[in-house]
Amino acid sequence: MGSRFGIVGLGTMGRNLALNIESRGVPVAVWNREIDWTEAFVRDHAGRRFSATRTLEEFVGALERPRRIMMMIPAGDPVDSMCSALGPLLAPGDVLIDGGNSWFEDTRRREADLRTEGIHFLGCGVSGGEDGAREGPSLMPGGSVEAWRAVSGVFEAIAAKTEAGPCVTHVGPDGAGHFVKMVHNGIEYADMQLIAEAWDLLRRAGGLSTAEAGEAFGAWNDGPLESYLVELTARVSRVRDPDTGHPLVDMVLDKAGQKGTGKWTAQVALTLGIPVPTIAAAIDARFMSSLKDARVAAADAYAGAPGLPRLPRSGGRRELIEGAATALYAARVCAYAQGLALIRAASDAFGWSVDLSEIARIWKAGCIIRARLLDPIREAFAVEPRLTNLLVAPAFVTVLATAQPAWRDVVGAAAGHGIPAPAHAASLAYFDAFRTARLPQNLTQAQRDAFGAHTYERVDRPGAFHSEW
Repeated sequence: MGSRFGIVGLGTMGRNLALNIESRGVPVAVWNREIDWTEAFVRDHAGRRFSATRTLEEFVGALERPRRIMMMIPAGDPVDSMCSALGPLLAPGDVLIDGGNSWFEDTRRREADLRTEGIHFLGCGVSGGEDGAREGPSLMPGGSVEAWRAVSGVFEAIAAKTEAGPCVTHVGPDGAGHFVKMVHNGIEYADMQLIAEAWDLLRRAGGLSTAEAGEAFGAWNDGPLESYLVELTARVSRVRDPDTGHPLVDMVLDKAGQKGTGKWTAQVALTLGIPVPTIAAAIDARFMSSLKDARVAAADAYAGAPGLPRLPRSGGRRELIEGAATALYAARVCAYAQGLALIRAASDAFGWSVDLSEIARIWKAGCIIRARLLDPIREAFAVEPRLTNLLVAPAFVTVLATAQPAWRDVVGAAAGHGIPAPAHAASLAYFDAFRTARLPQNLTQAQRDAFGAHTYERVDRPGAFHSEW
């Protein structure tokens, strides 16, 4: 009897997914470009139901029909090359899955091309890192209903589980799954930046040590801010560097890398006309962090400037800790609101019919942005599937209205102390703009008409107008 599932690519993610799938009672055929990797993997897991294959022909031949093959290889040209190599070996009804972080338009193209051959193609977002891949990731597959039905049993078995079920759903047609994973990563960028800003504010304005800041995050994780990234911050803050005895995080150079999915989120948001300022601020912050030498020089240049105020180490800092928690929650709501609004816009533009309540459900476990906040988000979209924006859901109106005083104090404190908090400020500006019935863009449009005859609309009657200003 042949294997019931195939994995192409035995890097960290592919290897752990293969182990996860096999542990659910599913025999797995594996192939890797470096044959010695394949043989070592099977040898290291002797007695397990793995089939090592040396060629793609042997790999395809080892699989039961309809074949289900998941590629865990780098996005871009490698995926196209593998599709070209596997396509002639497959038969109508077979399912080819791309589990990498591919650009959703590439997924749409590949799905359409393979469909002409009767081959199903799924673009599947996989979140959770290597631990998630092994123990239970959040999976975001996009493709045909037939393709989903062919893999749903395996995907539901390997996905993370919550009281609401396995963290996987059929997101929608063609590129829907990879689009949702891209936005997941954009929200992840925003959440990480918001957390870093809160951590920085506690330390620099509140005078907390790294360990004390970690304790604050640990306490926050017992409340509404409970999430993987908040818990991770508490854990990271406790680790000591064996070489120096200092907190290890303080020995890490302040330059953050990125792989591009956050930037894609901002780019497609511009194309679709959806504001995502918190996500954009997080991306800019990573770019700014890369300017290390220039920042050091600028710090020296301003070293003689008048000193900035500092909050006291007791009393006032308790207020700061409480206010920072409130501000972080409110800012985080705005980040999710932006990402979900972007998914809604793309779903409408491409005819995907993405269920945002389901997206919140499958993000509840397994993925990097899993958080208690996703429960009220899920409920909000379950009650009103066509909710215009998360900010107008009744439950969040109450929360954000109540958070305003502390939220504004925290953003003001950061500015007053010269501590950059771009994502917090962007979230607050997004909130203020969204709740403002009349923005000053009437002046902007009047200026456009004055210098370029672009016309304008009036508030008192329909039509396009031009005036001599």
